[in-house]
Amino acid sequence: QEEILSCCHEGYRLGFRTFVLQGGEAPAVKDEGMVETVAAIRQSFPDCAITLSLGEKSREAYERFFLAGANRYLLRHEICNEGHYHRLHPAEMSLSHRLQCLDWLKEIGYQVGTGIMVGSPYQTVDHLVEDILFIERFQPEMIGMGPFLPHHDTPFASFPPGDMELTLKLLSIFRLMHPAALIPATTALATLAPDGRERGILAGANVVMPNLSPSHQRTKYSLYDNKASAGAEAAEGLQKLEEQLKGIGYEVSKERGDYENGELTVDN
Repeated sequence: QEEILSCCHEGYRLGFRTFVLQGGEAPAVKDEGMVETVAAIRQSFPDCAITLSLGEKSREAYERFFLAGANRYLLRHEICNEGHYHRLHPAEMSLSHRLQCLDWLKEIGYQVGTGIMVGSPYQTVDHLVEDILFIERFQPEMIGMGPFLPHHDTPFASFPPGDMELTLKLLSIFRLMHPAALIPATTALATLAPDGRERGILAGANVVMPNLSPSHQRTKYSLYDNKASAGAEAAEGLQKLEEQLKGIGYEVSKERGDYENGELTVDN
């Protein structure tokens, strides 16, 4: 908790007003400890938004995080097709439970984010159409998407990465369908191509997420090979990020940005 708060203090000093705590479904991350951490961040930074991305939890856990001060929750549904879902996930996981978690989050009052991975193994165009239709029905406040990138220690190490052009096309489709949604230009895009982040912004993304994690911790969160985690991807490269986005005609707003009644609001 102390290290997380230290990162938040540094981010606040740099002007950030939204913090994202992303940790997956690690058994070591206990719900009680996360409740305490969220409460400590909320107490220290009452004017900031707190976003969690911790995977599938019980409804009770989601409620406790929300009451402690979390505002948003990112949980990509990943795959809407039952058959495709089971080809990529452990047998003990189920698509129905994933979708139930998303419903719980919305009912509790979170600004909810879901999304997909483009070019995942065995994915077809029909699968992507199912995903588009689900997101249209669900109406999330945030849509996270990026290309599949293989990791050498997984069963999918030999599969090719997702296609950049298809990812950008889908990003544009989601922007047209959901004009006010928070849609990040992901690190995966920047990993796939040096100008991936900028191309994502030009295609319709409106969020970038510099990494506040201490450099010695970043290697512990290796989702795919050759992940971009330095330079403009890191908080210490914020000036470089601002220069790159200025080069395509954009300025960085460090305000929290909330989705309210179908409109994206930015406090000044």
